[in-house]
Amino acid sequence: MKSEQKELLISHLFDAPRDVVFKAWTDPEQLKHWYAPDGRSIEFKAITVETGGHFHYVIKDPVYGPCWIIGNYLEIQPDTKIVFTMVMSNEAGDAVSSVANGKVEDWPERHVATVTFESIGQRTKMTIHQTVSEEKAKETGAYQSWIKMFNKLNQLIKQTTQ
Repeated sequence: MKSEQKELLISHLFDAPRDVVFKAWTDPEQLKHWYAPDGRSIEFKAITVETGGHFHYVIKDPVYGPCWIIGNYLEIQPDTKIVFTMVMSNEAGDAVSSVANGKVEDWPERHVATVTFESIGQRTKMTIHQTVSEEKAKETGAYQSWIKMFNKLNQLIKQTTQ
Protein backbone atom coordinates (compact mmCIF):
# COMPACT_ATOMS: atom_id res chain seq x y z
CA MET A 1 0.00 0.00 0.00
CA LYS A 2 1.30 3.45 -0.87
CA SER A 3 2.24 5.46 2.19
CA GLU A 4 0.11 8.46 1.15
CA GLN A 5 -3.06 6.34 1.23
CA LYS A 6 -5.17 6.78 4.34
CA GLU A 7 -5.66 3.53 6.27
CA LEU A 8 -9.05 2.42 7.49
CA LEU A 9 -10.09 4.03 10.77
CA ILE A 10 -13.65 3.78 12.17
CA SER A 11 -14.97 4.82 15.58
CA HIS A 12 -18.35 3.85 17.02
CA LEU A 13 -19.98 4.91 20.28
CA PHE A 14 -21.84 2.21 22.23
CA ASP A 15 -24.35 2.82 25.05
CA ALA A 16 -22.64 0.27 27.27
CA PRO A 17 -19.65 0.06 29.60
CA ARG A 18 -16.27 -0.79 28.15
CA ASP A 19 -16.14 -4.31 29.65
CA VAL A 20 -19.44 -5.22 27.94
CA VAL A 21 -18.24 -4.08 24.50
CA PHE A 22 -14.84 -5.74 24.98
CA LYS A 23 -16.48 -9.04 25.96
CA ALA A 24 -18.53 -8.99 22.74
CA TRP A 25 -15.18 -9.06 20.87
CA THR A 26 -13.67 -11.85 22.96
CA ASP A 27 -16.59 -14.20 23.62
CA PRO A 28 -16.98 -16.60 20.66
CA GLU A 29 -20.65 -17.09 21.51
CA GLN A 30 -21.31 -13.36 21.12
CA LEU A 31 -19.05 -13.00 18.08
CA LYS A 32 -21.11 -15.46 16.07
CA HIS A 33 -24.17 -13.19 16.48
CA TRP A 34 -22.63 -9.99 15.14
CA TYR A 35 -19.27 -10.57 13.42
CA ALA A 36 -20.73 -10.89 9.91
CA PRO A 37 -22.47 -8.23 7.81
CA ASP A 38 -26.25 -8.28 7.30
CA GLY A 39 -27.49 -11.24 5.30
CA ARG A 40 -24.37 -13.27 6.07
CA SER A 41 -23.37 -15.63 8.86
CA ILE A 42 -20.13 -16.66 10.49
CA GLU A 43 -18.94 -20.08 11.60
CA PHE A 44 -15.77 -20.59 13.61
CA LYS A 45 -13.72 -23.66 12.81
CA ALA A 46 -11.28 -22.65 15.57
CA ILE A 47 -10.92 -19.71 17.94
CA THR A 48 -8.65 -19.13 20.92
CA VAL A 49 -9.03 -15.57 22.16
CA GLU A 50 -5.80 -14.81 24.01
CA THR A 51 -2.48 -13.20 23.18
CA GLY A 52 -0.80 -15.72 20.88
CA GLY A 53 -4.15 -17.37 20.10
CA HIS A 54 -5.60 -17.86 16.64
CA PHE A 55 -8.84 -18.11 14.70
CA HIS A 56 -10.14 -19.74 11.53
CA TYR A 57 -13.62 -18.85 10.35
CA VAL A 58 -15.86 -18.63 7.33
CA ILE A 59 -18.24 -15.84 6.45
CA LYS A 60 -21.08 -17.40 4.47
CA ASP A 61 -22.49 -15.11 1.81
CA PRO A 62 -25.54 -16.27 -0.18
CA VAL A 63 -24.38 -14.33 -3.27
CA TYR A 64 -20.57 -14.60 -3.26
CA GLY A 65 -20.15 -17.87 -1.39
CA PRO A 66 -17.82 -18.65 1.51
CA CYS A 67 -14.94 -16.39 2.55
CA TRP A 68 -12.43 -18.16 4.81
CA ILE A 69 -10.13 -16.15 7.11
CA ILE A 70 -7.29 -17.11 9.45
CA GLY A 71 -5.48 -14.90 11.90
CA ASN A 72 -3.58 -14.55 15.12
CA TYR A 73 -4.19 -12.48 18.21
CA LEU A 74 -1.01 -10.45 18.62
CA GLU A 75 -2.12 -8.59 21.74
CA ILE A 76 -5.08 -8.60 24.08
CA GLN A 77 -5.23 -6.08 26.91
CA PRO A 78 -8.46 -6.69 28.87
CA ASP A 79 -11.12 -4.01 28.31
CA THR A 80 -8.57 -1.84 26.47
CA LYS A 81 -7.14 -3.26 23.24
CA ILE A 82 -7.18 -6.18 20.80
CA VAL A 83 -4.67 -6.55 17.96
CA PHE A 84 -5.04 -9.33 15.41
CA THR A 85 -3.97 -10.33 11.92
CA MET A 86 -6.26 -11.32 9.07
CA VAL A 87 -5.29 -13.50 6.09
CA MET A 88 -7.56 -15.02 3.46
CA SER A 89 -7.49 -18.80 3.58
CA ASN A 90 -9.15 -21.94 2.37
CA GLU A 91 -11.28 -24.35 4.39
CA ALA A 92 -8.16 -26.28 5.46
CA GLY A 93 -6.66 -23.12 6.98
CA ASP A 94 -3.97 -22.57 4.34
CA ALA A 95 -3.31 -18.96 3.33
CA VAL A 96 -4.51 -18.13 -0.18
CA SER A 97 -4.03 -15.12 -2.42
CA SER A 98 -6.37 -12.20 -1.77
CA VAL A 99 -6.78 -11.69 -5.52
CA ALA A 100 -7.69 -15.36 -6.01
CA ASN A 101 -10.32 -14.81 -3.31
CA GLY A 102 -11.91 -11.89 -5.17
CA LYS A 103 -10.14 -8.91 -3.61
CA VAL A 104 -8.69 -6.03 -5.63
CA GLU A 105 -5.13 -6.38 -6.91
CA ASP A 106 -3.41 -4.25 -4.26
CA TRP A 107 -5.36 -5.65 -1.27
CA PRO A 108 -2.77 -6.73 1.33
CA GLU A 109 -2.19 -10.46 1.76
CA ARG A 110 -1.95 -9.94 5.52
CA HIS A 111 -3.23 -7.01 7.46
CA VAL A 112 -3.44 -6.03 11.08
CA ALA A 113 -6.51 -4.74 12.91
CA THR A 114 -6.21 -2.83 16.17
CA VAL A 115 -9.37 -2.32 18.20
CA THR A 116 -9.29 0.05 21.17
CA PHE A 117 -11.94 0.66 23.83
CA GLU A 118 -12.28 3.97 25.67
CA SER A 119 -14.77 4.80 28.42
CA ILE A 120 -16.78 7.97 27.95
CA GLY A 121 -18.96 8.11 31.04
CA GLN A 122 -21.11 4.95 30.90
CA ARG A 123 -20.56 4.66 27.15
CA THR A 124 -17.71 3.14 25.16
CA LYS A 125 -15.91 4.60 22.20
CA MET A 126 -14.55 1.70 20.15
CA THR A 127 -12.08 2.46 17.37
CA ILE A 128 -10.80 0.05 14.76
CA HIS A 129 -7.67 0.73 12.71
CA GLN A 130 -6.95 -1.69 9.89
CA THR A 131 -3.82 -1.67 7.75
CA VAL A 132 -5.73 -1.49 4.48
CA SER A 133 -6.44 1.54 2.34
CA GLU A 134 -9.68 3.23 3.39
CA GLU A 135 -10.37 3.91 -0.29
CA LYS A 136 -9.96 0.21 -1.19
CA ALA A 137 -12.00 -0.83 1.85
CA LYS A 138 -14.85 1.38 0.65
CA GLU A 139 -14.45 0.15 -2.93
CA THR A 140 -14.60 -3.53 -1.91
CA GLY A 141 -17.36 -3.14 0.68
CA ALA A 142 -15.11 -3.97 3.65
CA TYR A 143 -15.67 -0.53 5.18
CA GLN A 144 -19.44 -0.80 4.86
CA SER A 145 -19.30 -4.32 6.32
CA TRP A 146 -17.61 -3.03 9.49
CA ILE A 147 -20.33 -0.38 9.90
CA LYS A 148 -23.07 -3.01 9.47
CA MET A 149 -21.36 -5.32 11.97
CA PHE A 150 -21.02 -2.52 14.53
CA ASN A 151 -24.73 -1.79 14.13
CA LYS A 152 -25.44 -5.50 14.76
CA LEU A 153 -23.15 -5.39 17.80
CA ASN A 154 -25.03 -2.34 19.07
CA GLN A 155 -28.32 -4.27 18.81
CA LEU A 156 -26.82 -7.31 20.55
CA ILE A 157 -25.55 -5.15 23.41
CA LYS A 158 -28.96 -3.47 23.78
CA GLN A 159 -30.64 -6.90 23.96
CA THR A 160 -28.20 -8.32 26.51
CA THR A 161 -28.12 -5.26 28.79
CA GLN A 162 -31.88 -4.71 29.07
